[in-house]
Amino acid sequence: MDTIAASRCLPDDYQDALLVGRVWRDSPHPGPAIVAIKDGEVIDISGHVMTMADLLDYPDAASFVSRAEGESLGSVESLLDNSLATPQRAPYLLAPCDVQAIKACGVTFAVSLLERVIEEQAGGDLTRANALRSEIKTLIGGDLSQIEPGSEAALALKAELQSRGAWSQYMEVGIGTDAEVFSKAQPLSSVGFGARVGLHPASQWNNPEPEIVLAVDSQGRPRGATLGNDVNLRDIEGRSALLLGKAKDNNASCAIGPFIRLFDDRFDMDSVRQAKVSLLIEGADDGFKLEGTSDMREISRDPLDLVQQTCGPHHQYPDGFMLFLGTMFSPIQDRDGAGQGFTHHLDDRVTISTPGLGALVNVVDRSDRLPPWRYGIRELYAHLARRTVSA
Repeated sequence: MDTIAASRCLPDDYQDALLVGRVWRDSPHPGPAIVAIKDGEVIDISGHVMTMADLLDYPDAASFVSRAEGESLGSVESLLDNSLATPQRAPYLLAPCDVQAIKACGVTFAVSLLERVIEEQAGGDLTRANALRSEIKTLIGGDLSQIEPGSEAALALKAELQSRGAWSQYMEVGIGTDAEVFSKAQPLSSVGFGARVGLHPASQWNNPEPEIVLAVDSQGRPRGATLGNDVNLRDIEGRSALLLGKAKDNNASCAIGPFIRLFDDRFDMDSVRQAKVSLLIEGADDGFKLEGTSDMREISRDPLDLVQQTCGPHHQYPDGFMLFLGTMFSPIQDRDGAGQGFTHHLDDRVTISTPGLGALVNVVDRSDRLPPWRYGIRELYAHLARRTVSA
């Protein structure tokens, strides 16, 4: 595989973008630091803000970041190179969130809805996927992307499919009134740009899920966006939707980054709605290459609707949350043989990118072979206490 140039991983207009993130520093106190990118330099602004959740809660976070000063940790290109190195060299990027909840929305695109139904009907058996794909497309008929969830047309289709014994729990959340919103990972468990992502060792049918992720503050207001890989185990979830936790939440199974881009007059929610998210999978052992693009204009539910279904009078998140908006890209290209479809090989490199947010790059491994997750909230509090005492 070709070496990735750091410049390719930044937003096209990064010199004008308000980018914030988290890095691991070895000194003066080993641990995470909050940084902002200013004039191509990585500036540690931890002296002004304790956590990313605190930063996002500032009434005018963009103005705060613009004013905050701090120690330079070098160029942003060097930070990205450090993060891509094996092993990573400090300072390197962490996931840009910390104590926020990690939530995710499922089946928000017609294509991903179809693939979830296929997984369900196949019972997690990838060898049945191709035949089922044709059968289900014929059964459903029409273009699901043209159906507004919860509309009269959606409810009419639901009644028709129910009468034919073809209704699915995935159709319920795909075109029904209520969106699927689930907990993807625990606070501080996500990995960042350049880290290895983990597959559960029991899975034989899996794929990346490239998504835009909203950074939402404690009042339920989206304050910025970043990229995410909602690593997906198709066989495990396909066996039973009750195995969603096992399919989704494993060591290093959630990647977010490289930075959160704060909303301002150059980049806002409409920028998210109009984004095109690209996926590139490169095999290290077989030369496999797969590329695809997701157009956010094809999402079935508006991002703000997904935020409102996640939080409000019915549920609050006092530390804010990160919200994966869903993917339309479920790779089906044959890799290991005719009719076998796609599944990861170890050491695949996954690049998720969009011009306004840059690129999230990770290499695939097994969850049980990666370093166990040990840096939790108590460790973060201890780090912040040590840093405060020495200040």
